Amino acid sequence: MPILALPDHLVNQIAAGEVVERPASVLKELMENALDAGATHVSVDVVEGGIKRLKVRDDGSGIAPDELPMAVARHATSKIATLDDLINVSSLGFRGEALPSIASVSRLNIASRTSDYDHGFEISVRNGECSDPAPLPHPAGTTIDVQDLFYNVPARRKFLRTVKTEYSHIEQVFTRVALSNFPVAFTLTHNGRVTRNLPMATTREAMEKRLATLIGDEFVEQCFHIENHSSTLRLSGWIAVPTFSRSQADRQYFFLNGRMIRDKVISHAVRLGYQDVLFHGRHPAYVLSLTLDPSKVDVNAHPTKMEVRFRDSRAVHEFVFRTVEQALSKTRPGSGVDPVQANPRALTHDVSGMAYTTGALSLRPGGSVADSRDFYRQMTSADIANAIGDERASGERRSPAVLDADDDMPLGVALAQLHAIYILAQNQQGLVVVDMHAAHERITYERLKKQHEQGGVASQALLFPLSVSVSLQEADFVENELLEFKSLGFDIDRSGPEQVTLRAVPLVLEGSNAEALVRDVLADLVAEGSSGRLRQEINDVLSTMACHGSVRANRKLTIDEMNALLRTMEETERADQCNHGRPTWTQLSIHDLDRLFLRGR
Repeated sequence: MPILALPDHLVNQIAAGEVVERPASVLKELMENALDAGATHVSVDVVEGGIKRLKVRDDGSGIAPDELPMAVARHATSKIATLDDLINVSSLGFRGEALPSIASVSRLNIASRTSDYDHGFEISVRNGECSDPAPLPHPAGTTIDVQDLFYNVPARRKFLRTVKTEYSHIEQVFTRVALSNFPVAFTLTHNGRVTRNLPMATTREAMEKRLATLIGDEFVEQCFHIENHSSTLRLSGWIAVPTFSRSQADRQYFFLNGRMIRDKVISHAVRLGYQDVLFHGRHPAYVLSLTLDPSKVDVNAHPTKMEVRFRDSRAVHEFVFRTVEQALSKTRPGSGVDPVQANPRALTHDVSGMAYTTGALSLRPGGSVADSRDFYRQMTSADIANAIGDERASGERRSPAVLDADDDMPLGVALAQLHAIYILAQNQQGLVVVDMHAAHERITYERLKKQHEQGGVASQALLFPLSVSVSLQEADFVENELLEFKSLGFDIDRSGPEQVTLRAVPLVLEGSNAEALVRDVLADLVAEGSSGRLRQEINDVLSTMACHGSVRANRKLTIDEMNALLRTMEETERADQCNHGRPTWTQLSIHDLDRLFLRGR
């Protein structure tokens, strides 16, 4: 066939294949246009899951009558005019393809009024033909009415799902947009019934009320607000406590400059922040918003703009990771959340019989740390032996009869031990139950980590240098980042175009598969600009050591020892969970106990 220019209508339908996948795709584009127009209220009216009709009305700046035909023309936009605008784009959309693409696969009507006119104007688009603007009564703002999606593309229409399924996708898009724009009011109607009515949310209380409406009361009850900023980055939002984990990543919302994104650098950074407290195979829940200079990120990497490309992904990764990690370090008794009530299903996971493996190290409960870890075992043995008999607590030992719990004692005072497994304590709210092994395991683990960090990452020379074949990009990375690897405890350098030589590894990981570890660390550093692989490997070893150095079940403790453990828990980071993500304590209030025994009825 000869090379021919395609008709505009066919070009638009091809473009629609990139932008318009289903009714929810249309809704995303229309809601983003409304927000870019400065709307303070956006109303969405859906009929039959958006397949039959999808109408979006806003009170934004509107479209002038002479510009209405341009709104449905390809590559026409009011959001960029120069290359600088493209580099520094801050709007949610700018390609100028959404409306013409939507118009090419539906029956489209646009009605709009600007503040310069006392009435609105309307156009309609049918099969690529746009009508002239006609006057009609209309409030300030714009209404876009999309009917019979894919009516002229049967091959695309047959791939649409049921009304229920398509509407669930509509709800997901509506939720994401509403969570990224709290100062804007939103309304969602389906088949004439209002399903969401969200007023403006400008206070923390109003924002959390919107969170509860959109993603559930249980999330709000088990999350806490975080905020951190540097000279170029600002991260704020809500993260759930670790025991409010999910089997799927279905409660993860991340926004970049007000735009919902899915980015592997970001998701890796958040998960790394949860690494010490999340149960294996579970996913954290969060609603987070990152703000940075638009010139520092390329949002035009994908037609739907769900994927982005950071100019300095390493800096972004480190900032997000550190913010989440530091926030989670404050999950300890007294933080206001009961770790068991956050997710009762966490109690069903039993890790007591699991084997923990790190490289060549394999331990089971009751075993011992491998000889190659003797240095670290000796370094912490005194700490492990004295962890319960805390010196600070020993000077305050009193009879429990005269020791009253106050606000400075969230875990209260010890009363007794149950089956030599649980500590029963009384605080101002009621009864506290503590899993003594899980609690002491966290205490010991945190102390081991601090001692390891304070002593630096000690290296152990290999008996024979190890040559590792890598990619050209990875070899370049090693050559340029020698100091980075040295700080991680590696002695490594480039020995060929696609080869590196390893001469030393971190001492605590001696005996592990050094070649596999180097490959994994390199893969992380090249792909994500940062690696938590080495830290995770070291922490796994320290976690195993902590598990075996902690008090075991069936060991009887004195009241003084129990109180010492409670006081140490209250001052230990991440003390709400053990190293494997299990809760360490729970609270039963007087009200809970009264209800249990039907008191007052």
